[in-house]
Amino acid sequence: MNPAPSEEDGDALELDLARICFIVVKARAFDAQEEVVEPDYGSDAVDDQARQVLEAYGDDPTYQELCQAIDDLSEEEQCRLVALAWIGRGTYERGDWDEALEAARDGHTDHTAQYLTSMPLLGDYIEEGLAAFGLSCMELEGEHL
Repeated sequence: MNPAPSEEDGDALELDLARICFIVVKARAFDAQEEVVEPDYGSDAVDDQARQVLEAYGDDPTYQELCQAIDDLSEEEQCRLVALAWIGRGTYERGDWDEALEAARDGHTDHTAQYLTSMPLLGDYIEEGLAAFGLSCMELEGEHL
């Protein structure tokens, strides 16, 4: 049984909550997309946009924004984000933060954004990781992410 999270737990993450919550929002939007079923509908372009909004295209701005937000993090912040996602996914427990962070550092590459975006439910995992440390994106509700 894990002890209740303390304020020091959140400080140990050393992550900007607003930046992480922006990534959560983009990850959830990206996760909501579906595979492209019909790449060229061949009908009215205005109507097609309504259908295409939930389909993942190679030049998708949501994916690009998500990758850019991850790429804009420092190497250390990327490692912390990966460790946080692993905790949220259940690969590690909150008490194993140092071990998860060390594993993320050991496995770090220049492809962190691609690794994270290939993780189904990334937004949920990051939120669960934050919750393990007593943090939430709800704290930023009302602020523009």
